[in-house]
Amino acid sequence: MEEVKKLKELIDDSNNIVFFGGAGVSTESGIPDFRSKDGLYNQHDVRFDMYQPEYLLSHSCLVYEPKVYYEFHRQKMDTRNIEPNNAHKYLAALEKTGKLKAIVTQNIDGLHQKAGSKVVYEIHGSALRNYCMSCGKEYPADYIFESTEPIPKCSCGGTIRPDITLYEEGLPDDQVDGAISSIASADMLIIGGTSLTVYPAASFINYFRGKNLVIINQSEIQISGAQNTLIIRDKIGKVFTELAALQGIEL
Repeated sequence: MEEVKKLKELIDDSNNIVFFGGAGVSTESGIPDFRSKDGLYNQHDVRFDMYQPEYLLSHSCLVYEPKVYYEFHRQKMDTRNIEPNNAHKYLAALEKTGKLKAIVTQNIDGLHQKAGSKVVYEIHGSALRNYCMSCGKEYPADYIFESTEPIPKCSCGGTIRPDITLYEEGLPDDQVDGAISSIASADMLIIGGTSLTVYPAASFINYFRGKNLVIINQSEIQISGAQNTLIIRDKIGKVFTELAALQGIEL
């Protein structure tokens, strides 16, 4: 609780906060992360065990083995019925106070927006958006998941794909620009639920020049830079629930 009280003090001392989050933000909603012992990469499924996990989420798989790609996507990437947890809800509430200016997320589940956050930079895209690779026509979140075609096709004949950044693909320029600009201008950066091992996204925090740096993660992260660095080794939902209680914020 002392660490949470210190976090409250740092937030009180800041007026331009940015949150940078990863898979650990959504695990408490029931979405597995990628690399932990219970993560997506360590789940055994006879349909996919012959493939490397990174390949199943790659541009190569989408292009050269699309039936495999779409079966994996439908089985593992459907977050439409998942609800935000207290981490998402707290960040949406903090945004309403005017202190939190932006969220930069590596997640593709759309839970920040579902919780009510408005300024969210999705640097790995979103599984809730789809578009035609040929003509660019947009399709709703349900389209790929509910399509009876093994490879969903557009009215123009092109293949419909999710608007997510796969391995071997570049990050979306507009989301990257917004994320870097927000981090560079922030006076406080909160990093949560990420091991900072996925690049180039993890390198974005190097643009932070503000005063207060906070890291909330269950596993250890080695980082340096800000004048005031607070490291909390705990579940981010638990930390934000305690923080909200201290601040009188109802989640």
